[in-house]
Amino acid sequence: MTVELEGHSIQVSMKSCVVCKLFIIKIMQRLKLFALICIFSLSLVAGAIVVAGLNDKIADADLIVVPGNTVAADGTPSPRLQARLDVALQLFHERRAGLIFVSGGTGKEGFDEAVSMSNYLTKNGVPVTAIVKDSLGIDTSATAKNAANFMLANGLKSALVATQYFHILRTKLALERNGIKVTGAAHGRYFEIRDIYSIFREAIAYIAYYAKS
Repeated sequence: MTVELEGHSIQVSMKSCVVCKLFIIKIMQRLKLFALICIFSLSLVAGAIVVAGLNDKIADADLIVVPGNTVAADGTPSPRLQARLDVALQLFHERRAGLIFVSGGTGKEGFDEAVSMSNYLTKNGVPVTAIVKDSLGIDTSATAKNAANFMLANGLKSALVATQYFHILRTKLALERNGIKVTGAAHGRYFEIRDIYSIFREAIAYIAYYAKS
């Protein structure tokens, strides 16, 4: 077969064309299979995250770790963050732990998440002396590291986790990788359509964190 290219004739065998076509088809099939395997695996991890997160397992601990989240424009916790704090309040009032470790950074709203969380807890009956503020918890890894540093420095060994159900597994893993015994976790009772995105984002983050660790 002859192909005209910019005034030049190039001889291309029909056999070569067939081989190239078959090669491309084979590559595409393998890519599709790989994509399906990835989607299936991600779905399995996402399912495990949901099941584990919705099944609270609670035991006494030295303190409760509450990761930060969005603060409203008026400086109060967003509904999502409030749900985390409410479950921490419940655990505290049930005397599951004597300290609450609130950890977060400063969001685009300009408020320190840890301060906002602490204010909410004190307004709901938690003594200031029972609250530990961490304003450097910019992400889950930082929160776990800072909580572990505080605990190890003060002879504390065990923790409970209070966060959204889809965030529990990764928070527990992060704490355990920092030498903390996690005795249990409880999820905040707040659900929204955005959870669908959050679940799969957490699945990817969990896999990445697990592989990295």
